[in-house]
Amino acid sequence: MLTPEQIQHFEQATVSALYYYPIKSCRGIKVDEWQVEATGFRHDREFMVVDAATCEAYTQRELSQLALVAPTIQGDTLTLNAPSMSTLEIPILREGNTLTAILWENECVSVDQGEEVARWFSEYLKVESRLVRMAENFQRKLDPKYAPNPQDHIYFPDGYPLLLISEESLEELNRRLDEPLPMNRFRTNIVIKGSGIPHTEDIIKRFTLGNVSLNAVKPCARCKITTTNQETTLVGKEPLRTLATYRREESGKVMFGQNLIIENGGLLRVGDSLKINKATPPQATGY
Repeated sequence: MLTPEQIQHFEQATVSALYYYPIKSCRGIKVDEWQVEATGFRHDREFMVVDAATCEAYTQRELSQLALVAPTIQGDTLTLNAPSMSTLEIPILREGNTLTAILWENECVSVDQGEEVARWFSEYLKVESRLVRMAENFQRKLDPKYAPNPQDHIYFPDGYPLLLISEESLEELNRRLDEPLPMNRFRTNIVIKGSGIPHTEDIIKRFTLGNVSLNAVKPCARCKITTTNQETTLVGKEPLRTLATYRREESGKVMFGQNLIIENGGLLRVGDSLKINKATPPQATGY
């Protein structure tokens, strides 16, 4: 157990940045405050681009140029911008033609967002594509191993509602790199700072940020998307090469950040303070 003095030290951390990503693998939106709902941040990964023929998800793993698609949502309108493309505004369709979108091993009933946006993505990506939104009456359930509530569900993130990383964790990584990397390589939702301790997110388990109650249930296994420059789409070897030297599990997976499930949602703000309800001693994290 952590001592009261150690907990007090960790609880110097506050929220320093918040991000949500309306379309899976597309550019995120930085906000000063945002609503945490049952599925995670409002509108987070609510949409996904899929192969028009197979309905399988497209991500930056296959199409790094998705990083340059900038979506915004205003009311019932989705707006898209991308290099060399005209701005597109479409109404968000919550009902209509459905298809079964495939994300990893999950089959997700989804609403097709129409021909105009399908043509826009197909032209930009140079592959036949469609844009889908999770159907209102469909729930993609979380892995029951990590989600105690069988009703816990998400839209189209890889596996969990939220991702947390501390600025100190990125600073520790950048200390080991020849060229520092920005936080956007890791496509996190919540950034905290102030504890002064790298990988604070590995130690805090059940905690609150402001009035939002969260549970860190699983380290985030990092994939090749972290090696994609989110401004240029160029792909390199870092940070995976360096992370593998000090953040590799016995399984061979490289971990950075913590996946969160939501115990009690609400409005989360930059500046909200950390309050720990349960923590794991640093030596028990395995790193």
